[in-house]
Amino acid sequence: MAGLMNELVNGVVKSVLNEILKKTGSRAATKRQKRQARSATTGRFKKATAKRAVRPAKKQVSRRRTSASRSKTR
Repeated sequence: MAGLMNELVNGVVKSVLNEILKKTGSRAATKRQKRQARSATTGRFKKATAKRAVRPAKKQVSRRRTSASRSKTR
């Protein structure tokens, strides 16, 4: 009887551990791949064009408060 209970418990523990170990690991989303553009004349893949230089961000300018917003009490 004790051997039967022991076998039953071992089976349950093994199956639970197996389920847990199956679900571990990285589950990062797959990245989409861009399609390579082909040249219309030759049919070969086009070379990647150079990206434009990124402009620096514009300086923030403080906006002047309107008369309506100045008349409101803070």
